[in-house]
Amino acid sequence: MANPRVIVLTAPSGAGKTSIARRALKQIPELRFSVSATTRARRSGEENGVDYFFLSEEDFLNLVQEGKLVEYEEVYPGRYYGTLRSELDAATTERPVLLDIDVRGAEHVKELYGEDALVVFVAPPSMDELESRLRTRGTEDEQTLGVRLSRSRKEMEYLDRFDAVVVNDDLERATRETTRRISTFLGSSTEPA
Repeated sequence: MANPRVIVLTAPSGAGKTSIARRALKQIPELRFSVSATTRARRSGEENGVDYFFLSEEDFLNLVQEGKLVEYEEVYPGRYYGTLRSELDAATTERPVLLDIDVRGAEHVKELYGEDALVVFVAPPSMDELESRLRTRGTEDEQTLGVRLSRSRKEMEYLDRFDAVVVNDDLERATRETTRRISTFLGSSTEPA
């Protein structure tokens, strides 16, 4: 693929990467969102093909076998997430793709795309604040919340592996910083070599 442009927002669950991604998509019109595939159950209000491609575990694993995923992971037992190759095949300078994925997937995309990918790690202001956000969301029972928090602590160890870290202590400020970094990255992609 000639000159792909891939932007990745990654973070522990609850840090706000999806909120920032939605705002960045509105502020940078040339960005196209990469819809991830997952085996998790659809939440109220979510649409297949818009929020995620909701797949059975069998269908997901078939895509893995066929090499149709750029990256994937079993994030929680029986819960797979991944990026379809078809979502990134269209990534160009004129039509860059924005991914909202977990840290291991982000690391893999960075390895594959190198300088053609900008990976921004969205960090919570603290683990206490992250726990508060997850509890407020009300989508987890205590056991699932414990698993998410344990995973989040491990994911925080990845923050120095990426191109930039944005602390989401204020959504407006964090969005401004993220969109500035994205715009700089995209602007540099159009400069002559």
